[in-house]
Amino acid sequence: MSHLLKLYLFAYNSLQAFGWTISLVRILSCFIATKSVIGAYASAGDLICLLQTCAFLEVVHGAIGIVPSGVLFPLMQWGGRTHFLLAIVRRIHEVQELSAVFITFFAWSLTEVIRYSHYALNISGGCPSWLTYLRYTLFIVLYPMGLAPGEMWLMYQALPYIKEKNLYGDFFASVPFSYYNFVTVVLLIYPFLWLNLYLHLFKQRRSKLGKQHHKKKKI
Repeated sequence: MSHLLKLYLFAYNSLQAFGWTISLVRILSCFIATKSVIGAYASAGDLICLLQTCAFLEVVHGAIGIVPSGVLFPLMQWGGRTHFLLAIVRRIHEVQELSAVFITFFAWSLTEVIRYSHYALNISGGCPSWLTYLRYTLFIVLYPMGLAPGEMWLMYQALPYIKEKNLYGDFFASVPFSYYNFVTVVLLIYPFLWLNLYLHLFKQRRSKLGKQHHKKKKI
């Protein structure tokens, strides 16, 4: 990998880590100040929308081969999150103060602070072993937390508003189903799509932490 490419990836991951750290601080500061979870979107929603939109670059990175992640799993994660965030949460004001938003944003922010910091430090050659361990361990709790009481529960709660507002009715007018039907189907298949990603992360965990353990034994 060329020096210029390493510099670009280091800058990208560092900026994402910084952005998600700000999001996490805003979410927790709001929670501590108000003793309530209803301010999560107001405090960090716009920033998280920006960060998640920019994360499409990771799909591009995998597609052109500058990182070994491939395209499928980055695209699945980006697509699922972006649909949830921009198509539902950002468009339906009534769901923005639900506790599911706080749960999702907290799980996402903590996950991404660790993930992007790990990537950036790995590129620089100075990633501590404890951060690698956190990167490939905390997802075991944070991913289910973000999914079930977070994303899925909020999409379920959003269904009446989607139906009432006939959300994206003009776009779906030319097809034999509505956006309400689409989200209902998404909710049914979401756990199965998510399980593929979750099992993939466990595979990565065995690979990465196994290598780390092997290095320690050599030392």
